[in-house]
Amino acid sequence: MNILVVGGNDNANECRHKFGPDHTYIHEESQEPARASLDQCEVVFDFLNDLKPNQLESYRGIRAPVFINTAKISLHVLNHQLTSPLAIRQFGFAGLPTFLDRPILEVSLLQPEHRKELTDLCHRLGTDFQIVEDRAGLVTPRVICTIINEAYFTVEEGTATREDIDLAMTLGTNYPFGPFEWCRKIGVNEVYELLAAVYEDSKNERYKICPLLKKEHLAATGV
Repeated sequence: MNILVVGGNDNANECRHKFGPDHTYIHEESQEPARASLDQCEVVFDFLNDLKPNQLESYRGIRAPVFINTAKISLHVLNHQLTSPLAIRQFGFAGLPTFLDRPILEVSLLQPEHRKELTDLCHRLGTDFQIVEDRAGLVTPRVICTIINEAYFTVEEGTATREDIDLAMTLGTNYPFGPFEWCRKIGVNEVYELLAAVYEDSKNERYKICPLLKKEHLAATGV
């Protein structure tokens, strides 16, 4: 397949590693230059965070299906912000670092009738998939970022060091990374913003952000 990847170099590399060498990859860093490649592609993976309605408009009229990074905003909320319906096949996916390159592709649907096309598409991509509810955070990013947040609370309380927590989680639960190592790979700002989006969506106290995590987020953003 001809796969158009919209995002950074790390996103393109993760996409290549996930789907393998039997596909052709076109890489653009933003939607504007990607427009010239839309007619050549068979599927789009847009990794860009904080996608705005005007950026989503770039895909109006495209024939290929588009996978949109919905780690922080659901497809339904994003489309609700458009001035008119966008008649394209859209699927949500976890586009934050480390979440694509896994055996199962986590996907949300905007339209239930697109389920069969998703099945066929994932077969051509050579990946298993799991449909999850179309909500901010999806499932895996929500769980992992919540674990990271709890790890920050543990450090803030003085119960354990970051190194001890990472070691305990990798050895004790067989996680690929400890919470703080995973946070570095995802990016502290991304973790903070995802938790903020999930809390805004759910109003569930379990997603309230640890003050230490917020402090590091503010330091990283220069606030």
